Amino acid sequence: MQNAVVTLLRTAIGDAVSTLPADLDAVREDRSGRRSATRPIALVHATSVAEVQAVMRVANETGTAVVPRGAGTGLAGGAIASPGAIVLDVSRMNRVLEVSEADELAVVEPGVLNGDLNDALAPLGLWFPPDPASRAISSIGGNIATNAGGLLCAKYGVTREAVLGLAVVLADGRLLRTGHRTVKGVTGYDLTALLTGSEGTLGIIVEATVRLRPITPGETVTVAAVFPDVESAAAASAAVTAARLRPAVLELIDSAGLARIAAHLGAHGLAGTPLESLAPAETFLLAQSDDAGAAGEAEAIARLFTAAGGRVSRSADAAMGDRLLGIRRAMHPALAASGQVLIEDVAVPRSRLPQMFRAIEEIGRRYGVEIPVVAHAGDGNLHPNFVFTGEEVPAHVWAAADEMFRTAVALGGTLTGEHGVGILKRRWLADELGDDSFELQRGIKALFDPKGIFNPGVMFEAPDAPAR
Repeated sequence: MQNAVVTLLRTAIGDAVSTLPADLDAVREDRSGRRSATRPIALVHATSVAEVQAVMRVANETGTAVVPRGAGTGLAGGAIASPGAIVLDVSRMNRVLEVSEADELAVVEPGVLNGDLNDALAPLGLWFPPDPASRAISSIGGNIATNAGGLLCAKYGVTREAVLGLAVVLADGRLLRTGHRTVKGVTGYDLTALLTGSEGTLGIIVEATVRLRPITPGETVTVAAVFPDVESAAAASAAVTAARLRPAVLELIDSAGLARIAAHLGAHGLAGTPLESLAPAETFLLAQSDDAGAAGEAEAIARLFTAAGGRVSRSADAAMGDRLLGIRRAMHPALAASGQVLIEDVAVPRSRLPQMFRAIEEIGRRYGVEIPVVAHAGDGNLHPNFVFTGEEVPAHVWAAADEMFRTAVALGGTLTGEHGVGILKRRWLADELGDDSFELQRGIKALFDPKGIFNPGVMFEAPDAPAR
């Protein structure tokens, strides 16, 4: 049967189909630390909507599973090979199809990288706000599929707020267009919002109409502070939001994370910054204000940081601001340099950040694991990380993660703020949603995908499916 499927694919789209072992092995993992137990039966590098539709017609006729994949930078195992599946890679669909300066929108293919789009927009005085810390390597299609967040969403919103419309290939190969090009649009159910964050379980995004903004006027002012411990840094970040201040960036790195970054970058990497001389338990809080009132906002933030016990520096030097953000972006490469990494993602109300950090420290002590944490403190989104060796996440790490997830939900938070459920968090999904919501969501999945061929095992357990 698998050979017949491959033959049908090659008849439909020719050389876009690969069964080379090296190609199939490359899509068995993403950046979650999870590796599929098996290869897919084929990898398709689609370059057009018509090719995606042709793949789905073959898959629908033969009942073959399809795993949509973009840049492969996901952190929840949502785009890795499924047994007996076709992996449909849309990363080569990477054209910016239209930029409308008058309407402040762009139409892009799913493989366009965030950073590349903003490079193209900058000469026009426009930008696309969603900024995952991986903007240089993450694709807009993947951002939409997971409703990604990132460094700027406390002020500018998550990806959903920037998506006006989508073109999506459905399970039977039909092309569905949702949304609008207008600023407002409330006709019918909001299928654009439903598909944003659906993790490849309802359809394959082949085009997106995204909202742009004028480049923010004024200078960017950076406030950096070193705190004696993570709880005081978390309290300082909570004080910023309680004061009705909304910096563009508000990022927190705990002491374990800073130690990994320092080891990765070396002394020269931190030289000349507020981080060049750190005591063992100290933590780092970084804020950036970016509009016409940036100087006044930064001054108010600096006062709050100082009152919370921080050692504060303030600068309008763009180069230093970029450098400090670069240190923040180095967190995950630093962890990856020392082993396999389970990069987790929980969110709590911003006022509960100190309690969540305290709970993570206690959980780490109980299970004997170090849990370096970086947080988008401006919106309460924490990324606790577990570094381990071997192919599989150790049982005691999952036990610590389980307690951490349940603690976040108990504090009024959620299992995931931006990475998605994927296959890594599906076992906890029903606990957060509740029975009624869980069953309604499974019903929506069945309506869009009656044969269950889209991304089986992502978000919901696939019936009788082997492990991915």
